[in-house]
Amino acid sequence: MNRFVVAGLQACLALLGVSAASAQDSQAIVNRYCVTCHSARLKTGGLVLEGLAVAQAGQQPQVWEKVARKLRTGMMPPANAPRPDRVTLDGLAASVETTIDRAAAAAPNPGAPSLHRLNRTEYANAIRDLLELPVDATTLLPGDDSSEGFDNMASVLGVSPALMQAYVSAAAKISRLAVGDPTISTDLTTYQAPRGMSQATQREGLPLGTRGGLLVTHVFPLDAEYEFRVGRGGAGFFGLPAVGVDDDVEITIDGQRVQVVGRTPPRGGIKLKVPAGPHAVGVAMVRKFNARGVDDLFAELASTAGVNSLGINGPINATGPGDTAARRRIFICRPASTAEEGPCARRILASLATRAMRRPVSEKDASLDMLLGFYESGHALRGFEAGIQYALARILVDPQFIYRFEKQPDGLKAGAVYRISDVELASRLSFFLWSSIPDDELLGLAAKGRLSDASVLAQQTRRMLADPRASALVDNLAGQWLQLRQLDDASVATKEFDGNLRYAFKRETELLFETIVREDRSILDLIDANYTFVDERLARHYGMPNIRGSRFRRVELGDGPRRGLLGQGSFLTVTSAGNRTSPVKRGKWILENLLGAPVPSPPPGVETNLEKSVAHGATPTSVRQRLEQHRANPSCAACHAVMDPIGFSLEPFDLIGKLRDTDEGVPVNAAGKLVDGTPLDGPGSLRKALLDRREAFVATAAEKLLTYALGRRIEYSDMPAVRAIARDTALADNRFSALVTGIVKSTPFQMKRYEGGAQP
Repeated sequence: MNRFVVAGLQACLALLGVSAASAQDSQAIVNRYCVTCHSARLKTGGLVLEGLAVAQAGQQPQVWEKVARKLRTGMMPPANAPRPDRVTLDGLAASVETTIDRAAAAAPNPGAPSLHRLNRTEYANAIRDLLELPVDATTLLPGDDSSEGFDNMASVLGVSPALMQAYVSAAAKISRLAVGDPTISTDLTTYQAPRGMSQATQREGLPLGTRGGLLVTHVFPLDAEYEFRVGRGGAGFFGLPAVGVDDDVEITIDGQRVQVVGRTPPRGGIKLKVPAGPHAVGVAMVRKFNARGVDDLFAELASTAGVNSLGINGPINATGPGDTAARRRIFICRPASTAEEGPCARRILASLATRAMRRPVSEKDASLDMLLGFYESGHALRGFEAGIQYALARILVDPQFIYRFEKQPDGLKAGAVYRISDVELASRLSFFLWSSIPDDELLGLAAKGRLSDASVLAQQTRRMLADPRASALVDNLAGQWLQLRQLDDASVATKEFDGNLRYAFKRETELLFETIVREDRSILDLIDANYTFVDERLARHYGMPNIRGSRFRRVELGDGPRRGLLGQGSFLTVTSAGNRTSPVKRGKWILENLLGAPVPSPPPGVETNLEKSVAHGATPTSVRQRLEQHRANPSCAACHAVMDPIGFSLEPFDLIGKLRDTDEGVPVNAAGKLVDGTPLDGPGSLRKALLDRREAFVATAAEKLLTYALGRRIEYSDMPAVRAIARDTALADNRFSALVTGIVKSTPFQMKRYEGGAQP
């Protein structure tokens, strides 16, 4: 069987235009170009290759994977050292990888993930899909730690007494909202407008003819009256009191106008009757004039006053629980008599437990007895619905809901490799693509054992990618891999950066990634997309004419500097230093996140503050000039020689992505060379260089997605699977669906290694 695996690998390499060097040639290349530095005497970088045979790479994969990665990304041999041509180096890398992959095929090691707790986002999504009830988990649970760039890593998702208490409190609140507990007390919830957002323009999602404001989803617990309190604020023109001609506030519910409030609202707020359930509530200033075409700057300054908060107080004078999606989801039967209450409760709880615990739970399942005990306690207090509420609260704190258990078969010996069950595979798939629990279709197929059929699994993967819930890949995967979440906390020392630009930066990159997912485009679009998405604020920042309004629209790009992620304000802002650009941060991010080449931290005692490189009263220097002075330190030069040329090529962009010609009065110099000698002179040449190493980028994308999918760090033993995913993706024109399908059918995703010991 192994020779067929190797033949397949070699065929794929041939299709990619790469020929694996022979074992004899490979050894000669290593001896000539690598052992000189990586000898037993020098041990450069802590790596010793002297005495190791390329032909035995499969027996030392931890060492040779490092070699292959450095070769693939062009990081070795180092700059100014003798090096063969790239074809030779790629052939050596292919030879090393083929040898390792042959050994891995004979003895696969899929790893043994830790017990996985749902993170805060997954918990909220699970509640949404279990009960059709949106919840803001940030108000219910503490934030999660991150590792490997993601917050769904099992190794850091611990549990504390405080967290368990938060789960209990959240379960009580959610179960009351879902059932429609008539004893819910009046409560005031206050929403704040996004900080720094202009009140002069119409906000996306709010009605035309309005400006500023905010749009929120609020869960109204009962059919009742609710009190709406609109907070206004902001300074007027040149700091004068905020008075003007457009003082009315429009309130909408689910897009329909329900009230227009004048400058002096009724004392105690505005009372409106609202049916129970989640509703989109919008509040915004009514625009009574439009200065466009006269003086847009005047309009911006004169309209700074607006809505800065919304308070919703209630329920008041409740009339009942209403007919909500959550109640329809829960109460799948209604007892017509006291005798029918017990069987109906058992049916309801079996249905809820099946979806919450992500495994079949029949009405005769012994685990229902515990839930029925909670049902009976609640029933004794306030009847049938209270009983269901109590049992639901118990489900929401059950370890089988909060954790993703995977049970190994009996009788395994330590080191044994086995395939996880179809039900467990369904959970892995749904939390990967949706950050949530499996739906009825997926869980039903898993219960019948049909996910073991590769064609069924592939069909379900395609279906789930097309589902709106796959937006979780944009929010969570892209939000963390591409650092979009860091925009929320970005503090930039320029008046040009405001809340509207912060929002536009994030939305532009989200829409790019969403397009790649929804249209099943090449993952290479992240580097070289010839299109982007802008609203008026972002278009003005980028210097794009004739874009009006707050609606984001797709615009085509030529061969200019804006193509792909590297020309977008989101990436350029989060990789800046707050008061200036940072070629180091930009270069480091590209190396680690696009090429998969980790960069070591600065050695102890090295000064990294570039501001100290300029003496007090001295003539300002460009960032590049300061870095060149910094690199005079030999202990800094090696790493900076790798990072800085990449960052310098992006210096035509300032700290918030605006094009520029000078930095502190010094002409911008974007010239440099990669370690392998590839010349750079700006964003275009950098994109070309990255596309020239597309195999490394696709492999890095596969590694990032696999890390996110598994919820654990990628080990050297996973790299054969990463390469297989990347090869399959390349053969399918690098389409996103091929990348996802490759992960789903991979050994680490479908299998597990038993390390011994008792189950958690």
